[in-house]
Amino acid sequence: MQIGAAMFFTDYSMAPTELGRALEERGFESMWAPEHSHIPLSRKSPFPSGGELPKQYYDAMDPFVTLSVAAAATKKLKLGTGVCLVIQRDTIQTAKAVASLDQVSGGRFLFGIGGGWNQDEMEDHGTVYATRFKKMREQIEAMREIWTKSKPEYHGETVDFPPTMTWPKPVQNPLPVIVGGAFPHGARRALRYGNGWIPHSRRPQYEDVTDFLPQFRQMAAEAGRDPAEVPVTVWGAPENADRLQHYRDQAVARVVVSLPAEPAAKTLPRLDRWAELIRHIGH
Repeated sequence: MQIGAAMFFTDYSMAPTELGRALEERGFESMWAPEHSHIPLSRKSPFPSGGELPKQYYDAMDPFVTLSVAAAATKKLKLGTGVCLVIQRDTIQTAKAVASLDQVSGGRFLFGIGGGWNQDEMEDHGTVYATRFKKMREQIEAMREIWTKSKPEYHGETVDFPPTMTWPKPVQNPLPVIVGGAFPHGARRALRYGNGWIPHSRRPQYEDVTDFLPQFRQMAAEAGRDPAEVPVTVWGAPENADRLQHYRDQAVARVVVSLPAEPAAKTLPRLDRWAELIRHIGH
């Protein structure tokens, strides 16, 4: 089981270059950057974790910028969007950004995607809330055409473009698209068009997402997907050896710890504790 770490990179957090090097030195497999373009002052959608929305959500930097500089500062660390709100982005331009980042990182990019929860935010981008998941599926289908074809075209209900030419192509083929979302709907989307599933470790409506893994694997079989082709990444892993061992026993492929948007002085001691857990779990 691999262990990654995520941080909302802000102008007051540890820098992505610095965090990337620190993670690589301590045996982490991957670094993830969340995304919010902005946070409207109106609020049609409640924060999924409950309570007030943390300040870091308002302040997050663009993930493709932060992951690109981290790619230049590291050698083996995988770099993921956790998650990219594709429904708020242009399809063709995002396909180019993804392929470019995969190229400059030498094939180390993990494209974590999600439909988002903030209705006001996505509507500011012209996205229709009720059809956001149809748009996300069509966007990913269209991006795969762009990444793999010399003259791609795509004709859907929300994404439509004629034959075109665009480079670069990603180093990885297939480039891993890891779909975020809760069980069962997020799991179904991951099985339909993803190369992995990212559920949160816990939510107000459940205590441990791995309770759903038997059902997820049954859904995979019914969909004709080998579960090994759709590995599970558990988001928001606790700093707890027993829980991590439980995830490993459940054949979770990766866990990701969510780090507060804090400077190095507060972050490095936390990473040192996790380094001990990584060594423990690896034995």
